[in-house]
Order: sequence, then C-alpha cells, then structure tokens
Amino acid sequence: MTTLADRPNTALLVVDVQKQVMASSIDSGAVITRIAELVTRARASSVSVVWVQHSSDELVEGSPGWEYVPELTRDVAEPLIAKKYGDSFEDTELESVLADLRVGSLVVAGAQTDFCIRSTLHGALARGYDATLVSDAHTTEDLSEWGAPPPAQVISHTNLYWDNQRAPGRIAGSIRAEDIDFAR
Repeated sequence: MTTLADRPNTALLVVDVQKQVMASSIDSGAVITRIAELVTRARASSVSVVWVQHSSDELVEGSPGWEYVPELTRDVAEPLIAKKYGDSFEDTELESVLADLRVGSLVVAGAQTDFCIRSTLHGALARGYDATLVSDAHTTEDLSEWGAPPPAQVISHTNLYWDNQRAPGRIAGSIRAEDIDFAR
C-alpha cells in the first residue's frame, strides 16, 4: 500500500498521448485504443482520470502536434497537468492535484516509454505512491539510430523491470489493460 497517509483512491494517469508523440511511436493505434478503453472503465468506476501534456522546443505548446490525439477526449472536470520535464511530478501541480483527490495509487499509461513513462513511474514510487504500469498501453518511437534498443525491446524491458520494482511500503508492477479492475 501507498506510504501516503489517508490516500485510499486510485487515479488513471494518461501521459503525453499527443499527436506528434504518437505519430512516431510504434503500435500507437492499438495503444490509443487500450487507453481509451481504460479511460471509459475508470470513469465508469468513478476513478479519477488525470491527463498530462508535455511541451518542449520540439513539442510546442498550442501547436497541432502538441494536442492530444482525437481518439481521447478529456472531460473538462478532469485535471490536466502541463509539464516540461520527463517526470510528470517535476515542477508541476500533479502532486497537489493527487492530494486533493486523495490518490495514493496510480495506474500509468501513455508515451514515451523510455522517457516520460519511466521518469513518472520512478517519480511516483519515490514520492510514496503505488505505481502500476499498464504493460500494453505505453509506447515509444525508434531511437535505435542513437544507440537505443528497438522500441519493442524498450517496451518489453520496461515491463520486465517495472514488474520487479520494489520499495518499502509501496507496490509497483505491470499489468495488461484487460486485467485492470478499477472497481476493486
């Protein structure tokens, strides 16, 4: 269980599923479909959905590529966290939003596996949150030209190491989208 006092709730954290990011990511259509299904199931179970949107020199705020993919529609009542760093907690309002929602457990999906997803997972665990990675609802682009493994291996390795991540008093792991039960 989370090490955060009085935080019994879970939130689905949807990270950087933006047009430009997903356009260069592998298996993006299937990942977007799974995330859309997770959003629907979370809402049906009254689980908070928190959206994260990255901006940088390459992903310019307000540009068409910066926008979320059209298959995912944020409800205006759902929090939107603007970020500039890989870790969704770093220099953002995410922690205070989650505190207000009494969230101690995160289910994480989105992009990019090797940057923002990994950073956010570690940021969550280090801050006392339980952090579950949706193993088939995150993706990345091919960075092998710069020495990275092929994207499928990056995704697979991230699932493997996150499934075996441990911290005192906290739960980490990965689970397929179809096996997530928000009603528990």
